[in-house]
Amino acid sequence: MAHSTSGRFRTPMSRARGLGASHHGVGHFITDRVSSVALIPLTLWGLFAGLRLASLGFDGASEWVAIPHNTVLLCLLLVVALIHLKGAVQVVIEDYFPNFMTKTVLVLANLFVCVLGGALGVVSILKVAFTGVF
Repeated sequence: MAHSTSGRFRTPMSRARGLGASHHGVGHFITDRVSSVALIPLTLWGLFAGLRLASLGFDGASEWVAIPHNTVLLCLLLVVALIHLKGAVQVVIEDYFPNFMTKTVLVLANLFVCVLGGALGVVSILKVAFTGVF
């Protein structure tokens, strides 16, 4: 009988317990790296935009947000930052909270807060972009 390749590299205790990789870490790793890379230019753009907006006042800032590429980049900055934040906070929760119930509640609360923040932020940006009123 042929042995599977993955079985050769597992410890006897791991084979006995049926433990091994849960195969979900790669997705988290890729999401973290892609969001990190995307945040570099978006954050630089956001810093320069924020410095420019500081001198425009409310009406000038509303007009600035109404420019289509500014609206899109602002929404992207918010969404990508919240995706990155959700992953980072989830790693902290999973690493430092041993109780399964506590961990589950906190991970779900983290997801809820990030999705709610993203939805509120994007709707607010779009409202200002389309109406000029906050």
